[in-house]
Amino acid sequence: MIDNEPTINVALPCAAAGVPRYTIATLVNKPDQFAAMRETFSSGGFNAMNSEILYIDNSGPRQTGAYRGLNALINAARGRYVILCHQDVRLISDGIEKLDRCLADLDARDSVWALAGNAGGLAPGILAHRISDPHGADRNSGNLPQKVMSLDENFIVLKRGARIGCSADLEGFHFYGPDLCLNADVAGHTAWVIDFHLLHLSGGNKNDDFYRAEEAFRAKWSHALRPRWMQTTCTLLRLSGSGLDRASGRLAARPYAGLLRRLPRPIAAGKV
Repeated sequence: MIDNEPTINVALPCAAAGVPRYTIATLVNKPDQFAAMRETFSSGGFNAMNSEILYIDNSGPRQTGAYRGLNALINAARGRYVILCHQDVRLISDGIEKLDRCLADLDARDSVWALAGNAGGLAPGILAHRISDPHGADRNSGNLPQKVMSLDENFIVLKRGARIGCSADLEGFHFYGPDLCLNADVAGHTAWVIDFHLLHLSGGNKNDDFYRAEEAFRAKWSHALRPRWMQTTCTLLRLSGSGLDRASGRLAARPYAGLLRRLPRPIAAGKV
């Protein structure tokens, strides 16, 4: 059963005055895994004086998908940074001080960064990692910190002030990391893989749900990023990723706009 109005639960309220540095947010369907995750974050310096922990309980029959659930958690978060993570991640030796340094470094490098993670894609066939998981221990690839086009969902730090969220027209538990990155890119922000090492207990599961989510993601973003004409109240624009298409659109827009101005008003407005 899908829950359209997820309940936000607080596992650790921040006792400090003002805004906490971090909100740790996750979906939980295995409470024992979640408890073990919280213990490693506590050992890593995330405590009630600097952090809060929010979660959505998916352990019963009512299920909240990642897109809707993470949006609800982001909206409820008070922290300057929101850590969106799986319940089966475990901090090893890198803790809050290391993450503070990584994010301060991003601030110095790139004022418009919005997302940071531990694994992602740079270009076709090229990945960046700083993670231990079933695919390998202490994987370290890329010139970290590395700007990327996508991030893996196991651990993503979101700068809350960037106002980035998941798409409202997608659902399920896959591809919300790339979705966040595309939404950030459209808004003028960037995503990075940082040198923050942790353990992820799962290596991923490409089941039927994964492939259905892949097709829905491809369809949504292919449509969203399609070339198009954009008619505003004062000009006509050709929007396209192709420089040649944009140039030809500019050439076509002026005579077309002139023609529209000469048409009778009902026809120009589409009221034939």
